[in-house]
Amino acid sequence: MPALLTEMKALLDDLRAIVGADHVLVDDGDALLAHERDWRRRYRGRSLCVVRPGSTGEVAAIVRRCAGEEGVSIVPQGGNTGLVGGGVPDDSRRQVLLSTRRLRAVRRVDTDNQTITVEAGLVLQELQAAAAEAGLLFPLSLAAEGTCTIGGNLATNAGGTQVLRFGNARELCLGLEVVTARGDVWSSLHGLRKDNTGYDLRDLFVGSEGTLGIITAATLRLYPQPRAGVTAWATCRTLADAVALMRRLRAAFDAELVGYEAMNALSLALVERHFPVLRAPLPLALADGTPPWSVLVDLASPHDEHVLRERAETTLAAATEAGETVDIVVARNELQARTLWQLREAIPLAQGVEGLNIKHDIGVPLSSLAGFVDAADAALQAVVPGARHITFGHLGDGNLHYNLQAPEGDAADDFLAAHERAANACVYDVVERFGGTFSAEHGIGRLKRGELAARKPEPALAMMRAIKAALDPKGLLNPGVLLPD
Repeated sequence: MPALLTEMKALLDDLRAIVGADHVLVDDGDALLAHERDWRRRYRGRSLCVVRPGSTGEVAAIVRRCAGEEGVSIVPQGGNTGLVGGGVPDDSRRQVLLSTRRLRAVRRVDTDNQTITVEAGLVLQELQAAAAEAGLLFPLSLAAEGTCTIGGNLATNAGGTQVLRFGNARELCLGLEVVTARGDVWSSLHGLRKDNTGYDLRDLFVGSEGTLGIITAATLRLYPQPRAGVTAWATCRTLADAVALMRRLRAAFDAELVGYEAMNALSLALVERHFPVLRAPLPLALADGTPPWSVLVDLASPHDEHVLRERAETTLAAATEAGETVDIVVARNELQARTLWQLREAIPLAQGVEGLNIKHDIGVPLSSLAGFVDAADAALQAVVPGARHITFGHLGDGNLHYNLQAPEGDAADDFLAAHERAANACVYDVVERFGGTFSAEHGIGRLKRGELAARKPEPALAMMRAIKAALDPKGLLNPGVLLPD
């Protein structure tokens, strides 16, 4: 490492001149571990340094300097909460990791236009709070919202629990400020709902995982705060029943149905094992011993809460009469509603405590979801017999986290190493059969590049490579991520 630092001394000195010596971190030990290891602890890289710019101008200067004679590649990173290894460096010790965490300003809240303009390093929870302070709602919500940043959310086109009503991060974004691979600054922070002046460049950068440019700020849609909300928990005998219940709720509530999550019994049992204070409100076995599917329903309305609650209870009672639900619980207050959501949000955390697991972030048309789960469950019996199927996710938009935990008593690390490749092939083959996707909201990162190469049609790959070559001809932005070699 000392020889490398000597070789790169001029670059490091220039980076210190740009952002200040305190914001260029260089260390041989584990001081940079929080930046260089991904959240799932699957990838550990080694960067030349971590640089923390405090303005868009500093980001542009860093990019121009790195693109100079040395041609040093840059890995942009927000909150480092991604699940596919897209925000960590390789192990060459020649990449500059650019952290956006100092870019935290709320630049403008426009209540008439119902927009907010913020910098990329602002934590999602802080963005939600800034919108709420203005009496408005920013609806993007996911389990990592206390740590993830809006720049990372946009770079990965994050989904979350309210996509059913409000769409992914892309649908919430009206404009971007981006530093290009040449170090130029492109800005479209105008907050317009309509702008047909050529290609939609914004949509190129949203979801590009830092491979085309570095997002430094965004203008985002806001919505009125709902006056009323109702959260309910239901158990269904089958996943098909849960889909039928959703069909009923959509007909009754339309846009007032903002969240619809499904969880199998094993996923909730894992939460109860590792977080005993969190208990499912209804039994995790039916009278005949069958493990049910649990559904979390979120309704929000601009109208009176008493009326919304009455309508919800009437509709859910009708669903029970029709056999779509076995039992229901309606939260009586905000604390009860929050507790129900904590159960759902604790599933990934419980899986992490249980040990490494095989994760699948699949999406299929809602009409095919129950058939997909049945087919994938059956197919996996021959591939990974005894694996525990931890299935949960955003049923409302057809996105399930179809995960596999090691059999009871087996070492999680050994299970992952022995079975991940075969399990992935099995699940993704079934996904293709049902017209779905192997990456619904987590992105490609380092983890799924091989799958993208094998399963994305060649014309699509060719267009993606052409875009990359046009916008980053030297290949300096997040190499090794998303695009196959």
